Amino acid sequence: MTTETMESQVQEVLDKLRPFLLRDGGDVELVDIEEGVVKVRLMGACGSCPSSTITLKAGIERALLEEVPGFTELEQVF
Repeated sequence: MTTETMESQVQEVLDKLRPFLLRDGGDVELVDIEEGVVKVRLMGACGSCPSSTITLKAGIERALLEEVPGFTELEQVF
């Protein structure tokens, strides 16, 4: 899979999850993809929320694992 294809699939998943983050005063930004590792930045309320790790692992990472072939790991960048 090309990086462009993976990027578009990742962006599609993030766009599906974005309304839930926006409802809580936050957002997510795709920063980079390297060899199946997706790097995102949580913004707004999500950046400082104590539940952000759960949001990343249980929410975003699980969705990416289900929907993006070749995805291996999610990393948060600050």
